Amino acid sequence: MAKGPFSPCEFVPTEFSTAADKADFGNTFLHFLDADCERNLFTKKFYNRLSMTFGHIAHYDIHGFYGTWLTADRHKAAFVQRTLRWPCHGDPKFTFCDVEHAIQRVVRQRNYLAQYELRASEALRSAEVRELERLEAKYRTPLTPDSTDATQETMPPSPDDSGQPLAVAPVQASLF
Repeated sequence: MAKGPFSPCEFVPTEFSTAADKADFGNTFLHFLDADCERNLFTKKFYNRLSMTFGHIAHYDIHGFYGTWLTADRHKAAFVQRTLRWPCHGDPKFTFCDVEHAIQRVVRQRNYLAQYELRASEALRSAEVRELERLEAKYRTPLTPDSTDATQETMPPSPDDSGQPLAVAPVQASLF
């Protein structure tokens, strides 16, 4: 029994991979997305095949690939977007293009892109709110009951401390 939506009868074997290998890759790919790209599911075998599909490159090694595409919600959204946009070149007798097409179909049906984009948007908003709170705590002065009303004009103190405000002459400067 298949562990996912794909069965070997849907795919054409290549010289180096069986139809079952193709179905396993497709099912592993979808399971990986279902599990929110958990690091422990990103095996060497999965990475080796994935780095040869959807126009991906190795990114030096498994850690570089994972770090580039799968560590943050915005990266995962870009990963799914790339998966959906890839034109799947080749002949199924020589490439995994038939599996790529099948994966794209299921990814669209399950609406993964919208899910990951929503998560990325929520993560960005959360980070921005935290930054706003940090900056407000740093730069806003807390209002106290005895503080003066911000709408009242305050006059600069007089140099002779007589209590009379100093007259300040307007300054005109050239902007050019």
